[in-house]
Amino acid sequence: MKTEKKPVTQPKLSAHVLILEARFYESICDELCAGAIAAIERAGATWERLTVPGALELPGAIALAEVSNSYDGYVVLGCVLRGETTHYEIVSNESANGIMSLTLEGLCIGNGILTCENEEQAWTRARVSDMDKGGGAAEAALAMIHFKRHMQSKVAR
Repeated sequence: MKTEKKPVTQPKLSAHVLILEARFYESICDELCAGAIAAIERAGATWERLTVPGALELPGAIALAEVSNSYDGYVVLGCVLRGETTHYEIVSNESANGIMSLTLEGLCIGNGILTCENEEQAWTRARVSDMDKGGGAAEAALAMIHFKRHMQSKVAR
């Protein structure tokens, strides 16, 4: 039995978001990005889209982009498929650890890096008409931007 995914309703948000993609699996990333862009535009936010070679480069790219002070939040997208070596664990764990470290520094990041056993699982998660993990990652980033602004307004009082 398949349940219909209901969109999360968020207030319109004046924000500029950077979508960073690890383009190792290009067609899967294109689908993740389609979902992310749709979610960002539904929220009334704007976006830019840049690419890096792989998931390990994503945390560093966020840190470099943050220097510009141009973005309210980040959406990271990519796909890591299990292979025959321990490379999968290293890439999955280290990219997640790097992203989590940046969120603990106060950055608003939606993590849409798929970590799957095979390409079929990745497509199920990436497809906008299915699990739409790109859209979910964008919604998470937007929610964190909203939360951060809410907390900052409390400090300003």
